[in-house]
Amino acid sequence: MMTLTAWRTGARWWRPFAALLLSLLLSGCASVYVDNGVPEVPSAQFAKPARAQPVQVFFEFQTKGAPNGRASELVRGRVVNQVKDSGLFSTVVEQADPGAGLLSITINNVPLSDDAFTKGFVTGLTFGLAGTQVSDGYVCTARYTPPGGGSAVVKTARHAIHTTVGASGAPQNATKAESVGDAVFTMSRQVVSQLLNELSRDPAFAGR
Repeated sequence: MMTLTAWRTGARWWRPFAALLLSLLLSGCASVYVDNGVPEVPSAQFAKPARAQPVQVFFEFQTKGAPNGRASELVRGRVVNQVKDSGLFSTVVEQADPGAGLLSITINNVPLSDDAFTKGFVTGLTFGLAGTQVSDGYVCTARYTPPGGGSAVVKTARHAIHTTVGASGAPQNATKAESVGDAVFTMSRQVVSQLLNELSRDPAFAGR
């Protein structure tokens, strides 16, 4: 359990995540869970290209479609390193490189409604708690353009984080995180791995 004082001291930089942090402000006792419906895909399982090409990576974290600069700074380094470790590219840079392809990755934090849930936004969670539960949705989009231009390859995946306040039990099919920050880092790693895996298996990517 997390006290309100501890949250204010150790996690104030997660203020942009409105739904999660509102629940923490309303109570001194909250637990955060990462949905199990989007497991991490190990980079060893990616379909490696016969000839890897260089790529420039652009990453942005958004809140309801608007750029979230602070969250982007906190997550960017992890995402860039994940792309470097994927084995899909010969070199990975963040600065402009005319000889490289372009991989743009965005994670958009959006509120979840019951309607979004019934449409399958969250694949792993089952409701049924006593108390209050708040869920944040995340839409992750990767857009890859090969060196020299050409048609872009676009992949999209969805994930979710759930926060319970005053609940007697945990959500089913979700894993408890140590903190809000840990939950966001885990969510981003898992959803980006899904996109890189899908990208690696797309014939348009493999046929560069």
